[in-house]
Amino acid sequence: MNILQKGYNKFCDFEELVSSVLLVAITILVFVSAVSRTVGYPLNWAVDISLLLFAWQVFIGGDLAVRNTNLIGVELLANKFPGKVQKGLKIVFFIMIIIFLAVLVYFGIPLLIQNRKRLFQVLPISYSWATLSVPVGSFLMIISASIRLSQIIKKPASFWEQGRRDE
Repeated sequence: MNILQKGYNKFCDFEELVSSVLLVAITILVFVSAVSRTVGYPLNWAVDISLLLFAWQVFIGGDLAVRNTNLIGVELLANKFPGKVQKGLKIVFFIMIIIFLAVLVYFGIPLLIQNRKRLFQVLPISYSWATLSVPVGSFLMIISASIRLSQIIKKPASFWEQGRRDE
């Protein structure tokens, strides 16, 4: 295993840790905010932080999903086709995903710049920190989708005829 692959694997582990921490933090913040509001002491800042963390969780979780699962899976229908057609469909779908993600990166950067002066409701933090998740997360998903695409291309068509998944 080369240095680049080891570094990418460490990054993937770190990304999974960050995703888990974000999910736990969002859950705790929303719960504590609801309880404090019920007892008459609302924590308005908790909503802002939850929104910020949620924006990042969506895109980091999306990258994990692209990397670790078969997102494009109409297998009931796709398994009826010959292996070459199955492989071709997967290639087309991943190319479409990569193009869509590139559009998100392209339009996410101006969105980031436009929101630099906008602040959260309670916190003195720029909303750009939330919108930064769009181009960064989309770029990470492009990397993961490209890796998955190269794995699909390398597998022979006979692999798909056996009804296996591209894991």
